[in-house]
Amino acid sequence: MRTTDLAFLKRFSMVIAFLFLVMLGLILFAHHLNGKVEYPTDPAAQQRLQDRIGPVGAVYAGATGAAAQAAAAAAATAALTANVPFGGRTDGAEIFNNGPCTGCHTAGVGGAPKLDAAGIGARASAQGVEELIKKATAGFTGSAGTMPAKGGNPALTDDQIKAVVEYMVAQSKK
Repeated sequence: MRTTDLAFLKRFSMVIAFLFLVMLGLILFAHHLNGKVEYPTDPAAQQRLQDRIGPVGAVYAGATGAAAQAAAAAAATAALTANVPFGGRTDGAEIFNNGPCTGCHTAGVGGAPKLDAAGIGARASAQGVEELIKKATAGFTGSAGTMPAKGGNPALTDDQIKAVVEYMVAQSKK
């Protein structure tokens, strides 16, 4: 080996050692800064954590337990009504036009009866409106197709389904 090669290797080794020390210093500095930063806790993440590790059920006993059960039932009912589509309104036209009904019953998709005398009108006169309401609420599978329960939106209430069926029957008579 020539002396120029040795000099190059010596300088190159020194540069590599220097870069290694700079890298180590940056890693230690970043670790130090990360230890100083306080990350805010996300309330939604905290709630999800509490829901996961919370008790599955509760024991109710005596008069205090009955009051707690009544409060829990009221809270469950309030939670269910808070998620009712269309704000719980029972306007059949609004629910039909903006809900899941119009997709099938306007074009007759999947054997769904259209809003005319030959479709909904014929079924209403043959089966009765109450039977149509029952089938729309619970769901129905016939030879022509399938009607999913509550039109495929289980959040709709029975009163809303009744209003939609009555609206559809009224529209079929026009």
